[in-house]
Amino acid sequence: MIDPPRRRGSEPGRRRSPSQIRHDQAREAATSVPTGAGRRRRTLSQNFLVDPRAIRSYVNAVGHPVLRAIELGAGDGSLTLPLARVIPQLTAVELDPTMAERLRQKVHDIENVDVLQQDIVTMPHPDEPFILVGNVPFSITSAIVDWALASPRLDSATLITQHEYARKRTGDYGRWSLVTVRTWPWWEWSLGTRIRRSSFDPQPSVDAAVLMLVRRNQPLVPQRDVRAWTRAVETGFKGVGGSLCASLSTIYPPSRVKVALARAGISRDEVVAFVSPDQWMTIFRALSSKDR
Repeated sequence: MIDPPRRRGSEPGRRRSPSQIRHDQAREAATSVPTGAGRRRRTLSQNFLVDPRAIRSYVNAVGHPVLRAIELGAGDGSLTLPLARVIPQLTAVELDPTMAERLRQKVHDIENVDVLQQDIVTMPHPDEPFILVGNVPFSITSAIVDWALASPRLDSATLITQHEYARKRTGDYGRWSLVTVRTWPWWEWSLGTRIRRSSFDPQPSVDAAVLMLVRRNQPLVPQRDVRAWTRAVETGFKGVGGSLCASLSTIYPPSRVKVALARAGISRDEVVAFVSPDQWMTIFRALSSKDR
């Protein structure tokens, strides 16, 4: 039996990490750059925002920040140049080495822009306050948002993501996700403008939207209660017993859970996905007040 060919650089018996896969994709993409007008590579989910009206709308959403900004997935600079007009110091991050070099030449004379050829999801978090901007490759949206949430000095993020992702994370479907609720005491999630798929090149199969994350000046949960909050939320989302009441009753006395739910206006048979972050805050405070 003939063994199947291995990809260059792979080792038998070892699985490549997502980061290694993306770096391999970037190297392959660098050898096959389309030169025809209107053509772009799909290898790294490179769907560039090209509609001038959509670009202006996005830049307006970013506003005029006073902090340094990191732009992820800068690509050919369709957002970099407009952003450079409103951001005092901009670091454009692009994994694709060919695109990074092209962008570096394009912004050569713009003093407030630096270009970094780097994978954003493996990039060290900055030591100084910053904001995050950019057009997120749909295939790695969760990884980039995780990187952002883990950044201790990130002040805010204004990102272009898949429309469905942005709606799910901001409760626009009337349902709430674990990620949003768990981070709610520290981050405010909000949904911005919808961006039609026709505004991109190449055109993706779905629309996009602006997703905004803003760090709260004052956390809604004190430091001493962080572990308890995380435990309560993660337990609630396990869905044990089919309701939030049943799930929380595995770690709190059932009678206290029922009182807490009543204060939040939640029925005892409510499914966790329909409980808003603000209701979660009421529930947690009611449960925590009995612990002291």
